[in-house]
Amino acid sequence: MPVAAVLEPYVYEGGVHKHGLIIELLEDLGGYLVQSTPAATEINLVMLIPRKDVPLMEELAKKILGKLTRAPLTGTEIAVVSPTLAYHHLPHSACDVAEHLRRDGANTNMLGLARGMGRRVALSQDYERRLINEHDIAVYSFGNFSDCIINKKPKLFSGVNVPIVATGGPDLSTGDVEGADVYVGGIGRVSHRLRNEGEMDSLDVLNKTVGEVVDKLREEISRDPLAVLPARVMKEIKEQVPEINDVLTPAPITLQLDGMRVKLPFGQFHEKLEQLELDENISLSDVANITPSKMKDYILIKIRRRSETGFTI
Repeated sequence: MPVAAVLEPYVYEGGVHKHGLIIELLEDLGGYLVQSTPAATEINLVMLIPRKDVPLMEELAKKILGKLTRAPLTGTEIAVVSPTLAYHHLPHSACDVAEHLRRDGANTNMLGLARGMGRRVALSQDYERRLINEHDIAVYSFGNFSDCIINKKPKLFSGVNVPIVATGGPDLSTGDVEGADVYVGGIGRVSHRLRNEGEMDSLDVLNKTVGEVVDKLREEISRDPLAVLPARVMKEIKEQVPEINDVLTPAPITLQLDGMRVKLPFGQFHEKLEQLELDENISLSDVANITPSKMKDYILIKIRRRSETGFTI
C-alpha cells in the first residue's frame, strides 16, 4: 500500500471462531492488524483499515455477529506519569487513566517518578526524561490541590519535549499549569476506582482531549510524511524476524506515530532489524534510526521523514 493511503484505526470485537474472516479481508484490502487480544468467548482486533474500505469491514463484522468501533488512539504509545505510585493496596487514579486511554486503542506505560525521598528526587535523573520522551504523549496524573498543581508540579515537565496533557482534581484552565499543552480537571487522587458518572465523564473528556492532540501530531507528520508507515515496518518484522513471535507480552511491537518499540534485546537483534528488507535495495537502516530503548533492553525505532530520505516506500 502506498504511504499516502489514508488508514483509519478501528477495533473489532467478536467471536473467537470467525475472526479469521476479518483478518483475511483486512489483508486483502491492504490494511494492517496492530494487536490481537483473545479471551474465552471473544477476541479484540486492533486494526488500521483503508478509509474507503471501512464499510466493507463493518458489513462483514455484522454478518459474523461482531462489532467494529473507531479507536482514535490506535498506533500511539502514551506515558501515564505520576509523581508517585506508592499507595500500596489502594486503587490509583493513574491506573484508571491508563486503562481508559487503552479503550480508544492507545498503548500505555505507567511511570512513577518518586523514589526514596519522594518528589524532591522525582525526575532528578535524565533517565526518566529520556524514557518519557520515547513516547508520543505524556499524560501526567496529579492530585487534588490547586496550589501544588500550579506552583510545584510543572517542574516535572522540565526536559520533556513530547506533548504534555496534565490531569488533576481541580477545575483549572490550561494557562494555570505552566508547561502543559492542555489541562483536564475532574480526575483527582482518590482511594477508589474512578467509576461514578462524573468521573467517567472526566475520563471521556481526557480521551477526547488526547485524541485532539494526536490528530494535531498526525497533521504535522502528514506535512512531511514518514519514509515508511510504522505498520508496514511492524508487518515486515513479524515476517522476517520469527523470534518476535516468542515474546510473551500481549504487544511484542508497540506502534508509535513515528516508529515503534520492539520488545527484543537490542544487543542480540539490532543488526537483524537494521538489515530488515523493506523494498528492493532498501533496508530499515536506510529509513529509520534504531537505538536502545530506555525501557528494559528493548529496541526503539524512529522512522525518518521524506525530507530526510528523499523518498517514501
